[in-house]
Amino acid sequence: MDTLPAESPQPIAKSQEQKAKSQWPYYADTAIFQGVTVRLDILNPILELARTAGHTYTVEAAVNVRLKNRFFPTMEFGYAGNFLQEKDAETPVYNGNGGYVKLGLDINPLKKHPEQRSALLIGVRAATGLEQLRRSVSNPELHGKWIADAWGEIVAGVQVNIVHGFNMGWAVRMKFLFTEKTHSDLTIPYYIPGYGNRNEMNWGFDYYLGFTF
Repeated sequence: MDTLPAESPQPIAKSQEQKAKSQWPYYADTAIFQGVTVRLDILNPILELARTAGHTYTVEAAVNVRLKNRFFPTMEFGYAGNFLQEKDAETPVYNGNGGYVKLGLDINPLKKHPEQRSALLIGVRAATGLEQLRRSVSNPELHGKWIADAWGEIVAGVQVNIVHGFNMGWAVRMKFLFTEKTHSDLTIPYYIPGYGNRNEMNWGFDYYLGFTF
């Protein structure tokens, strides 16, 4: 009696390979460089518009590089501002705005698979913001002055691949101010672009859309 030949495991392996390559853009699991993601925070501009009627605003974008599906060097940058205005007043009592940049590294602790393009990200940031204080009624001498601040962040979040390079995700941030932590009569900016109000520690939350090349 003839016996049936043993089934070859090749179709299974091929199926796994096809599944991995369907997650565009595809990079081999052994590759060091595995893509660049550009993303834009869409949550905070909406929340700030609703909460402060536009008195506080932030626009932030970010770029990260995926290395071996494990390490994600990241740069975040943006522009933010804040102004205070008493009710029925014609001019604000405080007005300042400026840019900021954050540099850091995220690590993906999940098990690596070439078909798994989503990531759990845990990392740190070193950040600096530069604000021009346009108006402070308590200290007119500061009008037009540029003031720099620095802080650090601990970040945790996810980056989820949706389809064909489009992704979305969120991040929670714990921020620690390194420069002067107190203010008196608004003689130094009480608001720091990218950091928020001048407290020793702040929390932040981002929700973003992005694309991976």
